Amino acid sequence: MSTKDWIEKDFYKVLGVSKDATPEEIKKAYRKLARENHPDQNPGNREAEQRFKEISEANDVLSDSKKRKEYDEARSLFGGGGFRFPRSGQGGGPSVDDLFRNAGDGGGLGDIFGGLFGGGGSAGTRTTQRFSTSRGPRRGTDVEGEVTVDFQQAVDGTTVAMQMVSDAPCTACHGTGAKAGTVPHVCPTCEGSGMQTSTSGGVFQVTEPCRDCRGRGMIVDDPCPVCHGSGRGKSTKTMQVRIPAGVTDGQRIRLKGRGGAGENGGAPGDLYVVVHVRPHPVFGRRDDNLTLTAPVTFAEAALGAEIEVPTLGGPAVKLRVPAGTPNGRTFRVRGKGVSKRDGSKGDLLVTVEVVVPAGLTDEQRAALTSFADSVGVQNPRAKLFTTA
Repeated sequence: MSTKDWIEKDFYKVLGVSKDATPEEIKKAYRKLARENHPDQNPGNREAEQRFKEISEANDVLSDSKKRKEYDEARSLFGGGGFRFPRSGQGGGPSVDDLFRNAGDGGGLGDIFGGLFGGGGSAGTRTTQRFSTSRGPRRGTDVEGEVTVDFQQAVDGTTVAMQMVSDAPCTACHGTGAKAGTVPHVCPTCEGSGMQTSTSGGVFQVTEPCRDCRGRGMIVDDPCPVCHGSGRGKSTKTMQVRIPAGVTDGQRIRLKGRGGAGENGGAPGDLYVVVHVRPHPVFGRRDDNLTLTAPVTFAEAALGAEIEVPTLGGPAVKLRVPAGTPNGRTFRVRGKGVSKRDGSKGDLLVTVEVVVPAGLTDEQRAALTSFADSVGVQNPRAKLFTTA
């Protein structure tokens, strides 16, 4: 993202947060807006697609402490009255677009003002300072999206289709900015360099973006009606994204090189995918282990039993419940949990829940009464009073 974008765009306003918002507030605001404007939730809605891109762009800067600091400093420097530049076509001078055309992600403000006020020459010495004329490759923007997968898909891994909207060369003019059937011509003022040199007050010689071609080095006489001469368009494409086994709810996955296209031969940005996992009606999860609650009868818990319990996506397994098992005891079934990075699997943790019958027949009631009489008087709550 260019320094120009940082100056002209109010990312705090895009996310609807204050300038002193905490990282947690920024994260919460982003997730809410991203869900509301995600292309999957708004098929065919161009405004929602554009809004989603703006939200992702704002979050990319404000969620990164280093980028946020640089952004705040840039906004303070240029938005607080210290410097003012004309907009395109005003006053005949270079526009803010021109001045920051070559200030890429790596250069920032240092490339523009580096050394301009730090000369060590004596009075009367002619000092020459130049703006950077580099128009080298620029890395593409990072893109963030969200997907929702089923519980078992998160455990086993899956491949999902994602729709991504990003900047790309205009399909009508193929990035030239000129109307079909016409071609741009070399700017006669800068002879295609995109830069021109001027002298200010007889002291500073400054190389700045060409006023006629605005730094492009080419002049378009008949602009493309689709991109209005910018050479850039919107690209919507569907890509297959692999969700690794064992992903957790809310996990952020980075896919290198799958983000926005780079400029001037620059590398593409990265794609970040936030995964949401739907809950399972039976199984839960604790780290790399699956959890399960298995009901047992009073007789099974008291006398002991061998019971069957289900596994996720596999056959049932037998579990030995020892005699005298209390309610809430947890048993471990090894190797029936979530896949780990090393190829091994976590365990299945089975917690037994003693089921009390809702109704008893006269015969069952008599049997339980006889059992209670044989056990004698007991007060399992006595310890509560001695330790309270």
